[in-house]
Order: sequence, then structure tokens, then C-alpha cells
Amino acid sequence: MMYTIVLAIHLGLALVLIGVVLLQHGKGADAGAAFGSGASNTVFGARGSASFLGRLTGILGVGFFATSLTLAIMAGTFSSGGSVVDGSATDTPATESAPAPAADDAGNGEGSSAPAPAPD
Repeated sequence: MMYTIVLAIHLGLALVLIGVVLLQHGKGADAGAAFGSGASNTVFGARGSASFLGRLTGILGVGFFATSLTLAIMAGTFSSGGSVVDGSATDTPATESAPAPAADDAGNGEGSSAPAPAPD
């Protein structure tokens, strides 16, 4: 139950972090504001969105890292510790050995290493 809650928080943080990163301006985005786009910084104030989105990205990044580490620890704690290959080898039923093949007219069994006589 706890694993599911942490996983849901982790996925939510990942989606919000992707959205926040995509909202940020690139390094060349301020060059467009110099050529007549005066309303570029009015939503987040005079300093723009750089400090707000930068801090939000840092907080979300720390949360994402923490949930990743928590999920890794929980996965290691809840595991059985055995190998998948070892578990599958013990689960297969043992097959019984087949009876030996009957001998043919020449006295050679089908499983014999001696060659069968050539027909005349």
C-alpha cells in the first residue's frame, strides 16, 4: 500500500517537473523581448519567471530524487532475495525416464550404438 502511494507521488512529481521545465525560457528567449515584445515579463513581475520557475524546478527535482531513492529502497526491502532462474528451475516438474527401446530382429536396440545390418 505504501509503495503504491509513493509511486503515485513519484509519477505526479515527474509530470509536473516536465511541465515546469518546458515552461522555462531558453537562453536565447530574451533576445526576442529586445525587438518589441514588451509584455514578455509582465506575468511574473519585473524580474520575470526565471527565479520562480528555477526554484520550483529545484524543489521538484529534490522531491523526485527523494521518491526515487525511497522506491529503490522499498523495492530492495520487499524482494525475496532469490534469483528468477533458481526459482524457475525448482518449479518445473521432474520428468520420469522413458523405458529402454525394444530390441529389433537383429538384436540391436534402437538406442544401441552398433550399426544396424544392411538389408539384402
